[in-house]
Amino acid sequence: MQEQLQKIKQEFLKGLGEVKTALQLEDLEQVFFGRKSGKLTEVMGELKELSGEARKEFGQLVNELKRELEKLLAEKKREMEDKEMGDILEKEKIDVTQPKLPAKESGHLHPNTIIQNQLEDLFTSMGFMVLDGPELESEYYNFTALNMPPNDPARDTQDSFYIKDHPDWVMRTQTSSMQVRALQKYGAPIRMVVPGRCFRNEATDAAHEHTFGQLEGLMVDKEISIAHLVGVMKELLRGVFKRDIEVRLRPGHFQFVEPGFELDMKCLVCGGIGCGACKHGGWIETLPCGLVHPEVLRQGGLDPKKWTGFAFGLGMTRLVMQKYGIEDIRHLQGGDLRFLRQF
Repeated sequence: MQEQLQKIKQEFLKGLGEVKTALQLEDLEQVFFGRKSGKLTEVMGELKELSGEARKEFGQLVNELKRELEKLLAEKKREMEDKEMGDILEKEKIDVTQPKLPAKESGHLHPNTIIQNQLEDLFTSMGFMVLDGPELESEYYNFTALNMPPNDPARDTQDSFYIKDHPDWVMRTQTSSMQVRALQKYGAPIRMVVPGRCFRNEATDAAHEHTFGQLEGLMVDKEISIAHLVGVMKELLRGVFKRDIEVRLRPGHFQFVEPGFELDMKCLVCGGIGCGACKHGGWIETLPCGLVHPEVLRQGGLDPKKWTGFAFGLGMTRLVMQKYGIEDIRHLQGGDLRFLRQF
């Protein structure tokens, strides 16, 4: 009997060594463990011909062999499954890592970011907070809170991008939308600036883009006047350009300031002669500004009889153009590396 079991084991080991595919392994399993004609099944059937101690001893040997062969069979299955999975992974693997970039191609700051960082440092040195705000803004904060109620003609001049099926949400047209948010949260007195991207449905040309950078400024305290506004604006331009800049104030109408002004700076690209960057006028429309409208103060929870302030909206993108002598605003978002490598 033992010789019979040893022969079965040798045949199994030989067959296991010749297995190359999952189908061959299934055939081998059927030959030795099949319920009707498996070799181990046939041996187990011979137990009924034995009796007493011989039956017990032989049954124990058969069970030990069966467990041993089943273990070898399971190991072979795992080995083949692991190999099959490895082959699949090797065939389908994708290298998602960033290839190493040459040192000379290392990244650097975009000119928009350079100017924004400089402005943030400048205003921080003057005691202003630097705040951030949502680019997808509610119609209330973008318009209504800034003294532009529904159906006000002033809304139409900004050619806004509204969100489909959500008429109360708009891509912010100005970082001024943070004025009332800041007043509601921090109260007064307050000094704050809000740099960020704005969006308008512009007809693009050398001086206009649908996406542009703006820096909103707000200062609210007691007895704030136009003199404070002009002083801060001059300090702003002096800090950016490292020299005195010739400016002019023109009356301007903006719903959230009263009185309102347009502050222009002499074009630094052409020196005032006229070019594409200044629309051939010699002057660059740099920022709207003025004293905060009483309605805006009320929307922010303040009493306009006790508090006054000034606000301004600086076109950061136009400041970048003046700083670096860029004649076409579209270069800044064109993605041309030949342009960007200059900074």
